[in-house]
Amino acid sequence: MDDRDKAAPREKLRAAVDHALGGDWQKAHLIVQDYEDDPTAAWIHAVVHRIEGDLANAGYWYRRCRRALREEVSTHDELREIAAALRAGPPADR
Repeated sequence: MDDRDKAAPREKLRAAVDHALGGDWQKAHLIVQDYEDDPTAAWIHAVVHRIEGDLANAGYWYRRCRRALREEVSTHDELREIAAALRAGPPADR
């Protein structure tokens, strides 16, 4: 089984969010791209592409995590939402 097929360790997802919030979206991207089938990693991946300005790719990742791209919500606020979901416990998928 490829690593991308496994659920992402929550500490790695938290680190990805922290990197993105700190302005290092490239490092966040490196983390989440290793967990393509994890819904929370896909959500972070979507936000990272929004930060990058690649809305087409962001849309792909929002579809992968079954979420809508909410342009009215800032990427910072969305990352804070993901961080809260990660603190809450179970996977942050819908």
